[in-house]
This record gives sequence, structure tokens and C-alpha cells, in this order.
Amino acid sequence: MAGSINKVVLITGASSGIGEATARELAKAGARLFIGARRGERLRALAEQLGGTVAWRELDVTDGADFDAFVEAAEARFGRIDVLINNAGVMPLSPLAAVKRDEWKRMIDVNIHGVLNGIAAVLPRFLAQGSGHVVNVASVAAHMVVPTAAVYCGTKHAVRAITEGLRQEHDEIRSTLISPGVVATELGHDITDPDVASALTGWRKKSLTPDAIAGAVRYALEQPEGVDINEVIIRPTAADM
Repeated sequence: MAGSINKVVLITGASSGIGEATARELAKAGARLFIGARRGERLRALAEQLGGTVAWRELDVTDGADFDAFVEAAEARFGRIDVLINNAGVMPLSPLAAVKRDEWKRMIDVNIHGVLNGIAAVLPRFLAQGSGHVVNVASVAAHMVVPTAAVYCGTKHAVRAITEGLRQEHDEIRSTLISPGVVATELGHDITDPDVASALTGWRKKSLTPDAIAGAVRYALEQPEGVDINEVIIRPTAADM
């Protein structure tokens, strides 16, 4: 139902894919949005399309001080924060034997530290106001391990554990893990192993569109107080994984 989310929502990784689709979906639902990503020109264009209830700021989720500044800017713009959607992520898959240490570090920094930086920035505010909602976008990789994805799966398993830990530690804060299967997005564009890149193209022949994930995020946010959608796994009907 249009206009059903009267909340201030922060979204990371909002310049494309699931983040962009989620911004569009929540804007339709009446939420006030503060969107972040490294590509400011895309954020500006999206905010202009969605109207005056959407503001933006460039964001590097791996930089704790930058994430703090992002949250402070959102609070200054809208007066409060109700929801953080940690959506930013990277997926440069490769076999462990390829020993791509720089890519491993990048995944850990973005996929794990990025989530923790977001939680660190909003948690004191949520505790002070006695409410809040953290939505972490993980992956079916949080529930399995497959060849070439050991490090990526490790980061998403970590996000699942962090999300569950947040749920157990704070009764007044809602926490939701969204675990998509294969989605047609830019995720994986940075794969440098040609064989793995080719395999990803094959996997994406059976894929979801980003709006399917956005709909699941909206569902979690629309629940009444006292109801916490802890975990949602979303796969293409025809998918093997």
C-alpha cells in the first residue's frame, strides 16, 4: 500500500542493483531516504528522479569515519534515523589456489567491516531512542559454500552471525537478514578469473531481478511493532542454488 512506511531509511550501495531498486520501492511506499555509494553522480540522478524525500551523500563503507559522517548527515537532513539497510557488497570470486589476497581483503573490508561500520554508526542512536531496524543484505552464500566462493561465502556467513548476534543482544532493535540467490546486477563485475566470470554468466541465466529483493525488504519494514522478520531467503524458482 502506497505511503505505508513513515520512516527515515538509510541505504548503502544505492547507486545500482538491489540498492537502487530498494530505494525506488521504499520511495513509492512513502519512506524518507538517505542513500549512499561511491558513485555520487548516480546517486544524484536517482535522488532527482525520486524527489524531495530522497537525499544522498557519497559513502565508502570501509571507512568508519566516513560512515559516521554519512549517518550524521542523514540525521541532520531528516531529524532522526529509523532503518539502516547495509546493502553494499563485492564478489570477486576465485579459487583459493589463485591466492588473490587483495581481492580477499577487499571482500572482508566491504562485506564485513562495511556492515560493522554501519551498525557502529547507528546503534547508539537506536539505543537512545529505544527503536531501530538494521537490514543486512547477505546472500544464499551465507547458507552454503561452493568452489571459487570460499572467501565470499565466509564474509556472508559472518554477516549472518553478526545479524543474529544483534538480534539476541537488543530486544528493542529489529534485525533482518535478506539472502538473495542469483540476481541480475553488477555484483561480480570485478571477477578477474576468466573461467569464474564465464560461470557467473551461466548462473545468471536463471536469475531474479533486483525489484524482487526490494519487495522483500519492504515487507520486512512494513511489519507492525513487535514483529521482526529475522531472515528471508529468496531464490529464482528454477535455480539450482
